[in-house]
Amino acid sequence: MEASKLLTKVLKEKYGKDIKSCTDKQIYYGLLDTTKQLMADKPMIKGEKKVYYISMEFLIGKLLSNNLINLGVYDELEKTLAENGKSLAKIEEVEPEPSLGNGGLGRLAACFLDSIATLGLSGDGIGLNYHYGLFKQVYKNSLQSAEPNPWIEDDSWLNKTETTFDIQFGDCTVKSVLYDIDVIGYNNGRNKLHLFDVETLDPSIIKKGIDFDKEAIKKNLTLFLYPDDSDEAGNLLRIYQEYFMSSNGAQLILKELKDQGIDLHEMDKYVAIQINDTHPTLAIPEMIRLLCMNEKFTVEEAIEVVTKTFAYTNHTILAEALEKWPLTYLQKVVPQLLPYIFELSNRVAKKYDDERVQIIDKDNRVHMAHIDIHYGHSVNGVAAIHTEILKDSELNHFYKIYPEKFNNKTNGITFRRWLMSCNRPLTKLIDDTIGEGWKKDADKLQDLLKFENDSKVLDSLYDIKRGKKAELSEYLKEREKEEINPDSIFDIQIKRMHEYKRQQMNALYIIHKYLEIKGGKKPSTPVTFIFGGKAAPAYVIAQDVIHLIKVLQKIVNTDPDVKDYMKVVMVENYNVSYAEKLIPACDISEQISLASKEASGTGNMKFMLNGAVTLGTNDGANVEIRELVGDDNIFTFGEDSDTVIAHYAKADYVSKDYYKKSAVIKEAVDFIVSKQALKAGNKVSLERLYNELLNKDWFMTLLDLEDYIKVKDEAFKAFEDKDSWKKKMLVNVAKAGFFSSDRTIAEYNKDIWNLK
Repeated sequence: MEASKLLTKVLKEKYGKDIKSCTDKQIYYGLLDTTKQLMADKPMIKGEKKVYYISMEFLIGKLLSNNLINLGVYDELEKTLAENGKSLAKIEEVEPEPSLGNGGLGRLAACFLDSIATLGLSGDGIGLNYHYGLFKQVYKNSLQSAEPNPWIEDDSWLNKTETTFDIQFGDCTVKSVLYDIDVIGYNNGRNKLHLFDVETLDPSIIKKGIDFDKEAIKKNLTLFLYPDDSDEAGNLLRIYQEYFMSSNGAQLILKELKDQGIDLHEMDKYVAIQINDTHPTLAIPEMIRLLCMNEKFTVEEAIEVVTKTFAYTNHTILAEALEKWPLTYLQKVVPQLLPYIFELSNRVAKKYDDERVQIIDKDNRVHMAHIDIHYGHSVNGVAAIHTEILKDSELNHFYKIYPEKFNNKTNGITFRRWLMSCNRPLTKLIDDTIGEGWKKDADKLQDLLKFENDSKVLDSLYDIKRGKKAELSEYLKEREKEEINPDSIFDIQIKRMHEYKRQQMNALYIIHKYLEIKGGKKPSTPVTFIFGGKAAPAYVIAQDVIHLIKVLQKIVNTDPDVKDYMKVVMVENYNVSYAEKLIPACDISEQISLASKEASGTGNMKFMLNGAVTLGTNDGANVEIRELVGDDNIFTFGEDSDTVIAHYAKADYVSKDYYKKSAVIKEAVDFIVSKQALKAGNKVSLERLYNELLNKDWFMTLLDLEDYIKVKDEAFKAFEDKDSWKKKMLVNVAKAGFFSSDRTIAEYNKDIWNLK
């Protein structure tokens, strides 16, 4: 049945009304049912071998528009709704956003599921069904506060299944319940995202904000993503969650294999299991335990087949993300796993003397990444420079043992969401200019380069950007109560708040520019600085950076001498839906992490695809962007990763030296605790951040600040040459094809999974 006829039928059955008479909310629920029916008609993707992608996060975003595009019915329904006086774009606003992830790690997992299905590969995601997600970010007195972020409604994308498993912990046993979300490929069949939950969940244990009883495991297990781990109870809860996901995943995989009558000794021929970062690591000893306890495997047999089946993606070189759990914690939560962890550890200890490769260290901590590397068959980084750093320094001791395991898989993004859905005018321009072949083969975007001197195409590209900036200005006015000039330069930094991503450096630039304008040096083109991102509840300095940006927003946007030349906006509760509005409107994409610290980044790819020009360090995938677009179409600054790594090795970076040497740096840093800033903000927060920058600055903000100021000024100046800027935009779009997650998944399959 045609999608429009099916929608009409669904609305008649559901509400007894036609399209014209329904509210936007009713049409949304009608579209939800229609889409689910259309998806159910699509065949499940089958293959001789299947991949299971296990991840703590799946930041899937709103699903309606993405599913309609992948089903090929978006245009038809948009037209039908418009003929009945309805706007599909407005109806999409009704949909709650699933709170199943935090940042790049989870968004990548969502893009990967889309691409696995689009390429017609058999592959499912495995994660947890968090009811309140990370948290909803609310600003009070320019400080971040956290509130629950409920998203599950009676009528949603979740499909409850009959599948359930008993999960045993040290002090209790819980029964899981499985919910599935269909993942539809672009013009293809469907796979599943499996989300495990418990029916004993009790939201009434949530107290003020997102505080709750972290010890009431049966009641809290799937309440929140990443509970505050600043105390022992929070750390233990993380292990409960990780084991709950890992054990459910392992049991589900074994069940599906046994249902097909497959000999589990040959598991690796039928299954690939990809661990997304270290959170699902316990799936390795758990799978070994299940094979030994329930399937009569010897430990030797279980280890052999598990090692051939599991693969590990490393997302970071930051110590905080390479989990190390005290043995005492694991003893409390998963005592049944300890004999197997000891077995795995002892085997490594017998073979290698090097303390750095041990699974259990001298402080009795279990290193999750070390389990993954020793007992998986593949270890991949997520950008060329990141993988080289892993091989050359951070994991060099492992690389020497297992050179054949290490490989690179540069991250990618799905163009269905990050262009076809969020920037339909640009999609149409590309279709009209080079045809639609790029939707299946993203490399064909390079055909746009033939139009590098075509003023009609270049003008259209620029006009589309201007239109998206106007749309965003209206949205910010309504949502953030800020008046933005759509003809200003939109300089945007949106990502998780973290010192290594250096939002604080951007803030120091804003202070520098503010003081310049106050001194009479006015820019010829106004600039709007836009930020978005959440700070983990226990990450005090990251929250202080948010506070500084909010203080600057207050000072700059109300200063009559300055507000016509620059504005600052820190958006509230940044999420995927907000990103879909911000990214198409961006002129300058801020990718300013300290070199060697950002594994890849994927926001940089989304901005590039939508015609923004990158201002960034030579870090993560910025390096590959630079190689693709050439030095004329990117603005780079800062010390390189070798220099930064050497500073850490020698411990010779002293931020105060840079502060003392440079009047520009001193003036910007001192402003944080100036009378003006303290009057507008919170003294404790601002002084703490000031002292952090002056006395620690672990991620070397002041090292790169002067170069950042210089190059950023050059970027703003370059924007004023409109003809040249239009060409930069075109080159960035044309060269973005490499960063399709379809390419990334094809590489995973060729080198790691070998699905047929």
